[in-house]
Parts: sequence; structure tokens; C-alpha cells
Amino acid sequence: MQGSLIPNEFVVDVDHQRCRRCKRCILNCGFGVFDFQSMTTADSSKCVACHRCVMFCPEDAITITRNPLAFKEHSSWGIDSRKAIWKQAESSGMILTGMGTDLPWLNVFDHLLIDACQVTNPSIDPLREPMELRTYLGRKPDKVEIEVDDKGKPRAVNSVENNIKLETPIIFSGMSYGSVSLNTHRALAIAAQRLGTVMNTGEGGLHRELYPYKDNIIVQCASGRFGVHSEYLNAGVAVEIKIGQGAKPGIGGHLPGEKIGLEVSGTRMIPVGTDALSPAPHHDIYSIEDLRQLIYALKEATGYKPVSVKIATVHNVAAIASGIARAGADIIYLDGFRGGTGASPAVIRDHVGIPMEIALAVVDSRLRQEGIRNWVSIIAAGGIRSSADVAKAIALGADAVGVGTAALIALGCRLCQKCYTGNCSWGIATQRPELVDRLDPDWGAERLVNLINSWSLELKEILGALGINAIESLRGNRERLRALGLDSTVMEILEVKPAGV
Repeated sequence: MQGSLIPNEFVVDVDHQRCRRCKRCILNCGFGVFDFQSMTTADSSKCVACHRCVMFCPEDAITITRNPLAFKEHSSWGIDSRKAIWKQAESSGMILTGMGTDLPWLNVFDHLLIDACQVTNPSIDPLREPMELRTYLGRKPDKVEIEVDDKGKPRAVNSVENNIKLETPIIFSGMSYGSVSLNTHRALAIAAQRLGTVMNTGEGGLHRELYPYKDNIIVQCASGRFGVHSEYLNAGVAVEIKIGQGAKPGIGGHLPGEKIGLEVSGTRMIPVGTDALSPAPHHDIYSIEDLRQLIYALKEATGYKPVSVKIATVHNVAAIASGIARAGADIIYLDGFRGGTGASPAVIRDHVGIPMEIALAVVDSRLRQEGIRNWVSIIAAGGIRSSADVAKAIALGADAVGVGTAALIALGCRLCQKCYTGNCSWGIATQRPELVDRLDPDWGAERLVNLINSWSLELKEILGALGINAIESLRGNRERLRALGLDSTVMEILEVKPAGV
């Protein structure tokens, strides 16, 4: 018996009575699903349900449905498990996937409710009262020293230095140039500038065209050191040392050679067409002392700009975070196991790591217990889907949150999870010029600005409902959260009371 045993995941149906044979579906599909002989035909085995063809068909003649093929039900052997075995029996390789995990793990955010004020502590109307979302990332002084001038006005003597000012507590997470297109990076940089926030370069360096946006960019220094040089390190407001990533804790990165064209090659400083493999560990970091040495080397190289350390959320994350704070980092970036990725082995993405919500709570508690919470700011990322998630993360202890997948969805991403193929029909996770050109960075930036502004307005409404007028008053304030449907152990870890108490 020859041929694949893997059934098509989707079925593409073309209504030939409505089809005008304009061939737009052929032009728009990055995966080569469509062909034309005497009529339009579709190879359903190639379809990933990115919906580009559906959106651009002028006659609404295309329908994509999940393959209704019936399989014998089995409580232990679901169809996804069987497909994985068939695929590996054919290829003898790891199964790659993109974006965040799609397994139905418990989502803690969905079981947390935000408290509200009514009578004794009245709510605040955000339309008539000022609401402060401004956030500063970086180390804060151990105490505030005040002096009074000759007019009797107090002022702080020890001002905060080298902090990053954000007009809203939301940043764009690291997505490397190479895994995403230059137009995607352009859209993120333009939006960050307009919003008064920052974007993270990811581990692929920074294209020269984006250097003018340096006041709104955090550059990343990852294990592969792709694109890292002195000018690059100074082309941002901070430097981030990437130790781990939520979608693939404990392993390195992989950008296929098909995505390494001339521009990506020049930015990453690697040969055209070669796979970009970043090792799992930094080969100069095997202890907290080694990390401290790199932190201060980067500070020396950049005139003591803030240094962030990005780690994946794992079981011992609180102790790790304490060590990072004591090593001199200004920001700790916690990336949860729901975080997105351009490419990861499915087994790692779906089964390694812990939820960001739990890691965030234990890290905030540990740093407070040790009296060093003011030494670092915390950015929480990995599954932020809405302004409600933002508010809950801040109440659990975050200073700000990072959004990646949500930003890509705003740009048109359909979560087909095939980023690693480089065939993204929306021009996002691709380097093919004809596909990259489909994403207008100005159009994309406008959509990103609209999204973050909408979330910021909703955050102000939430603050008003809580009777507070500054995001600072919500930070780490778990008294304003209540749990519904969580067991006592999780509530104890989160330090959150059950609903009704």
C-alpha cells in the first residue's frame, strides 16, 4: 500500500455556477490550493483554512469546511493523536506547528472575576474624571526622598532614571524579522510610536529602515546573537536578554533557510538560504553570575539603558526571577506556555511550561517577600486576548503585558498555525515578496493603534468600576480579584479569594 494515510483536514468547495473564473483565488492562496484548467479546481489536501481566498472571492463562491470524514470514536486515541502517528510514520521527523497551544488546558484568566465598587467606595466615571494608564518600566528607588523648596512645595530628590515611559501598559511582544515580514515589523513600529509604547524586535535583529523608531523599540539579544552588534544594541530604549520562550521552554529557535533571503540575511548577519538555528542555552550563561556579567556588559555597551531578561514560565520560576533581579536586571519578562511562536515542536508547545497567570502571581509574591519588588518591573505575556486579561494580569502583579498573537490577528492572521512554512497568504509570517507586499504597514499600524486604544479605553472603564483612577493602584492588588471554578490549591497559589468571600 502506498500514499499517505492522513486525511485532508479541510474540504474546499467551489460553486462553479457562481464562479466567474477571475482566478483571484489562485493569486491569493499562498499554499497552492487552487488551479485552473477549464474551471477552478481545489486541492483540499493543501488547504490550511487561512480564508484568504474566501475573503477575496468577488462572488462568494468558495466554502471551506472541516472534513466531515467519520472516525471510530475512542476516549484515549483522538483523531489528532492518530494523525500525528500517521505523519511521523511517513516522515520520521518532529511535528512542527506555529502560534500558541490549542489544547484545552485550564485558562486561569477565564476563572477570575474583577471586583467592583458601588456605595461605600463609589465608582468613578472615566468620561468625566482623569484616568492614568501611564506606566514606567525599570528599577525604582528603594525609597523616595522629599525636600521642600523655598515656596513650600515638595519635590522628589532622587528621581527615577533610565525608565521606559509607556502611555498604556501594553507592549508588542518579540516577533523576529525572518519569522515575520518586514512589513509586519514596520506596522508594529509605526503603531508603537503612535501609541507611546514599544515593540520588541525578537531575536532576528533590526532592519535598518526601522532605526528611526529607536525610541519605541526594545532590541533583543538571544542565544544565537543574530544581528547583534554595537549599533543595534544602541538602536532601542532597552536591551532584552532572551533566555526562554513560552511556546518552547528549554529549546532553541529555528528559522528555515527558505525564509533567509537577502534582506533577512543582511539583518541577521548569516548566509542567504541557511537555517538560522539558535542554541537552547546561551553558551556564555550557565549561572546567575554569568547572567549578571552579560547584563552589565550590555549596560556598559549602551550607556546603562535598562536591561530586560525574558524567561519561559516553568515550575521554579519564582526562584529564577529572584536571581535575575539580584543579577541587576531592570525588567523581567514572563512568557507563559500559551505564548505564540513561528515554529515549535508541537510536543514542546503543548506539554512544557506552566500558565503565565500562576507564574506571575508566584514571582510577584516572591519578590515582595524578599523586599526587592521595586528592583524590577514585570512584563507578563503568553495568551493575552483582551483588556480584561490585561487588567487581571496587572492585578496579579504585572507592570505591563506583552501582546503578540492578538497583534497578528489584528493584521489579518487566521491562526492557521502554518507560520513555519513561509507561505502566509496575509503577508505576515512570510518572506515571499509577492506575499509580503499584501500587508500595507500603514493600514496595519492603524488597525493596531485602534486595537490598543480600544483596550486602553476599556481599561479606564475597569479602573472606574473599581473606584480607582490610576493603573498603579491596580498593580498587584489581588483583593480586587475573585475566583470562580478554581480549586483551593490554585487559589492559594494565586492568593485570590473565592467569589462570594
